[in-house]
Amino acid sequence: MAEYETQDAGQARRTAFGMRAQHLRRAQNLTLQQVADACGLAVSTISKIENSHLSPTYDVMLKLAQGLGTDLVALLDGADSPVPKPAFAGRLAVLRGADASAMDAGPYVYEPITTQLKNAQIDATLVTVTARDPGAFDAPIRHAGEELVYVLSGAVELHTDLYAPIRLSAGDSVHYDAVMAHAYVSVSEEDAQILNIVAGGAPGKER
Repeated sequence: MAEYETQDAGQARRTAFGMRAQHLRRAQNLTLQQVADACGLAVSTISKIENSHLSPTYDVMLKLAQGLGTDLVALLDGADSPVPKPAFAGRLAVLRGADASAMDAGPYVYEPITTQLKNAQIDATLVTVTARDPGAFDAPIRHAGEELVYVLSGAVELHTDLYAPIRLSAGDSVHYDAVMAHAYVSVSEEDAQILNIVAGGAPGKER
């Protein structure tokens, strides 16, 4: 797991992310409203991201990528234009641990591990759960697709809008429809770490 960023480094990454989002939008002559309509996010949310005033959560990043007609790779790795979708023919990508980077989004610290493979059909992310209470989340997390979570260390509690809280310890896993509101909080002394895998995650409207 990469070392956590300093506050200055975290701000630098948010700034770079916002600039990439803005570049991709302007390269296609899209207005903020057009992107908002395409991805189901508020215009103000997209504006705050572009101006590095907001750290987007994972589901927001997925939605923004969809609204820009690209994928998460282009946003996280700084591709200059939307990524075309070539025929799949033996793609392979290796991400060395030394090259991994984290993005602090408040309740979670995200470390994407699928950014090297173009047009991936899944999004896999290592997540450090720092939240200790569901109130740490500004809004429920929900997005299109299915989500599989495997607990690597510590223990978490999964909160949804349909089920009673579910406690998961290291080695446990859970698989669910991600349009259901969901949030994890750490219930262990240390911050918990989970592997989060999303498939079919083309963003839809916020619910």
